[in-house]
Amino acid sequence: MQLEARNLEAAHELIARHLEGSVAEAEYIQTVEYDPELRRWYVRFGCEGRDATTIYFDLHERTLRYEVYFLPDPPANHLELYRFLLRRNHTMYGARFSIGPDGDLYLVGRVALEHLTEDELDRIIGVIYELVETWFQPVVRLASGR
Repeated sequence: MQLEARNLEAAHELIARHLEGSVAEAEYIQTVEYDPELRRWYVRFGCEGRDATTIYFDLHERTLRYEVYFLPDPPANHLELYRFLLRRNHTMYGARFSIGPDGDLYLVGRVALEHLTEDELDRIIGVIYELVETWFQPVVRLASGR
């Protein structure tokens, strides 16, 4: 139990130092915020395919979970869209498409705290950026039946 508390504290320090430091200073980052009640960081960056994207980083006892709100519950073409997204999931690395409890679409992922490094945080941000830039517009077209 003592070791887990130290690991959680060390992970918290690493995440805060990196996200609120060098990541927040990067030119493509719009804002980095922290909510201590939720142990959640919000990292917002600009995109070309949509105005902006926010990654939610949630620190848990043994993992760091991350999530991006991708698209509201699609109005049409559910079967075709979900099949498309599942096929993307098959080859994606670092995140996957998910349907939230509200029916909306998300990109989600998780990393064990023992594997968490500054390089891993940068990789997560890069993967999310690439996935949003690559798939947002095609998914919007498919969801709207265009």
